[in-house]
Amino acid sequence: MNPREKAEILSQALPYIREFSGKTVVIKYGGHAMDDPVLADLFAQDVVLMHLVGMHPVVVHGGGPHISDLMRRLGKEPEFVDGHRVTDAETVDIVRMALVGKVNREVVTSINRHAPFAVGVSGEDAGLIRARPRDQRLGFVGAVDEIRPLILARLVREELIPVVATMGVDDTGQAYNVNADLVAGAIAAALDAEKLVYLTNVAGLYSDFSDPSTLVSRVDLAGLKSLQADGALGEGMIPKIESCQHALEGGVRRAHILDGRIPHALLLEFFTREGIGTMIEVDR
Repeated sequence: MNPREKAEILSQALPYIREFSGKTVVIKYGGHAMDDPVLADLFAQDVVLMHLVGMHPVVVHGGGPHISDLMRRLGKEPEFVDGHRVTDAETVDIVRMALVGKVNREVVTSINRHAPFAVGVSGEDAGLIRARPRDQRLGFVGAVDEIRPLILARLVREELIPVVATMGVDDTGQAYNVNADLVAGAIAAALDAEKLVYLTNVAGLYSDFSDPSTLVSRVDLAGLKSLQADGALGEGMIPKIESCQHALEGGVRRAHILDGRIPHALLLEFFTREGIGTMIEVDR
């Protein structure tokens, strides 16, 4: 790429930098983007760049494969009901070890390798994620009851990047394993975020998942509900879609589903005219 082409790219990014400067963006980080070391490093670079140009990124991560791996290493076989991990008292401790003790530290370290802004937070800290039982069959799997975002707001005001592990807690102090997709939407609404972004292992939403040409680049809430009613969305997308709906109905301006396997997916979405993936908005 010659200097003229580089200058053109930078000039195209300037209006978007101005638009999003000072705005909060919640990023649900997971999938292949987290598991591939090269993509993980590019993600960290993107988050730092977003911070340096004045945006306020808040990272929310899952870690299902890491939990399953640690369970097996400790001699406990994972069990699922309707796609949700059965979580007894012993498994809660394993989930905490995997999410808070391992995955969260790795994400924080990856970001801080480029600039020392990231701070790890558990949903148990300062009562951030208040949870209630989701289904008695699942044990200590929680649904989001309330987000108390004070700790996140303080970190953002201090020009830091919160990285959230999605453990929740109830009024008795009992810990819960809470779905990271749903937490991301709830945090975005609680922070009045400008955008909610999901990094996934697919290019976006499809009106027919078996046909790549049916990628939906832009849809409003009414269209999204229609896709759901038609059964067009894969089962793995349901928590993300529920989260997007909650966030948009709670005041978030836009939600995006991006392919985290694409290098610099965040920068392509935020700072180019074309964007990538699927953008969901309240109405069109």
